[in-house]
Amino acid sequence: MSYIESVILAILQGLTEFLPISSSGHLVLAEHLLGIKKSGIDFEVFVHFGTMLSVVLIFWKDIFEILRSFFTKIFQIGKLKDNFQNDANFKTAILIIWASIPAGVVGVLFEEKIESVFQSPKLTSLFLIITGIILFSTRFTKNTPEKDFNFSSSFLIGLAQAFAILPGISRSGTTISAGMLVGINGVKSARFSFLLSLPAIFGATLLKTKEIIEFSLFDKLPQLLLSSLIAFITGYVAIKFLLKIISRGNFSTFAYYCAIVGLLGLIFLK
Repeated sequence: MSYIESVILAILQGLTEFLPISSSGHLVLAEHLLGIKKSGIDFEVFVHFGTMLSVVLIFWKDIFEILRSFFTKIFQIGKLKDNFQNDANFKTAILIIWASIPAGVVGVLFEEKIESVFQSPKLTSLFLIITGIILFSTRFTKNTPEKDFNFSSSFLIGLAQAFAILPGISRSGTTISAGMLVGINGVKSARFSFLLSLPAIFGATLLKTKEIIEFSLFDKLPQLLLSSLIAFITGYVAIKFLLKIISRGNFSTFAYYCAIVGLLGLIFLK
């Protein structure tokens, strides 16, 4: 993969990882249209690490407080229920762990079958249309400002994230939509979605880093570092942009984009 190709894919990854239009779907279609060979685990590790850092930069205060609260109170066995009810940061940490379970189970049990789907631009296009339908459904939500996540709603978000392992199904789109569909406002849903992405991205990065070390894939380090930096910058811009769009109540607008791209893919791609 050339420098230009890696830059194109890194920009796509950074922008589409957090905009509700599916990063995996866009990478599948871009690789097919541009004739780019599969980017490989080394590239995937570095661009995902870049997008993860963009979340950390924007939400670092929240992340610090959540981690601090979790590690100071998780060992207070007799007070776990009280801490969950009275400490919002501890509650968020527990719910994020809880919501991460479905994607972890699906990823482990169905990894090979899911990877085969990534070879099909047609299926990816169809899943983009499904993403569009999910996003459009948020037009009919009624959110209560004081409503917050609990075990059932956070698990629903986790199921949405597991579904989004498929290329063309947007992780941010489905998870934020799921929150909105159960009555939680868009900004809260987006915050939880972005924080929920960290264990998934970090876990995948660790697993793939192990593969990189095993296969000694460090010959293109400058190119990989550049790709990571680009993914970080574009990811940061995408998160800021999406939060602004959600605060204005225009989240469902992305549905039209997903539907159009999906339809074009079904019509023109082999």
